[in-house]
Amino acid sequence: MSEKLQKVLANAGKGSRREMEKWIEQGRISVNGTLATLGDRVEVTDQIRIDGHLLSIQQEKPVCRVLMYNKPEGELCSRKDPEGRSTVFDRLPKIQHGRWIAVGRLDINTSGLLLFTNDGELANRLMHPKHEVQREYAVRVFGEVDNSMVNKLKKGVELEDGMAKFTTIARRPGDDESLNTWFNVTLSEGRNREVRRLWESQGVQVSRLIRVNYGGLELHKRLPQGGWMELELPELNTLRKSVQLPYETESLVNEKRNKLDHVRISRMRRSVKKHKVNSKRKAD
Repeated sequence: MSEKLQKVLANAGKGSRREMEKWIEQGRISVNGTLATLGDRVEVTDQIRIDGHLLSIQQEKPVCRVLMYNKPEGELCSRKDPEGRSTVFDRLPKIQHGRWIAVGRLDINTSGLLLFTNDGELANRLMHPKHEVQREYAVRVFGEVDNSMVNKLKKGVELEDGMAKFTTIARRPGDDESLNTWFNVTLSEGRNREVRRLWESQGVQVSRLIRVNYGGLELHKRLPQGGWMELELPELNTLRKSVQLPYETESLVNEKRNKLDHVRISRMRRSVKKHKVNSKRKAD
């Protein structure tokens, strides 16, 4: 049976469907010697090339894997940065088949939960607006926030790229006289800087933003910034169920010990990198 080209590429672990569609538009993909176009379908016998390199498609789909990463402020969600700044991909473990695909993005000044997977279809569904996957953020705003403003943000605000709103807004207990107030907010899409732009539309500024939940998965409290851990089968299947994908029956992570090892290795890498930077500064 034939399948859409971008789906085949995503299932091969090359990226999300959206990424693959961009590659097709950029003329990076060919099928049987002919440049591919959006809408092309392929058979298992077709020769697919990416930038001239033949794509090797495994007969069996690799085991679905998902990493939870606690992104610090100051890191980019790009694979590489021309200016040499740190990216979220710098700390991730090597993967044998395919590559890690970021499920959505966080801007450079936002920290917290970021998911990575080797399953292009899972990544695509988790990001697609039609699945209405809930994202929850802890946000600190500077300025006076009244009930009228909260109601507007829940009802909907017209932004430059269309209507947007928070599904829920909950004020955290704090100093009533302080102009800095913490809220927990949820929304079901991931447009660029949407949380910040919603608050700014009401004349208040976001001074801190942390993503704490994605698709029902909470950021683990013991996971340090810059640390990652691989989801075990129950958490993995909770995520798959939320976007109507079948359960996985096996996982490469079977013991909690493995999680702790992942975190420890990541923290060691961070310490080594920090030491190198400090040594370089001293040398300068």
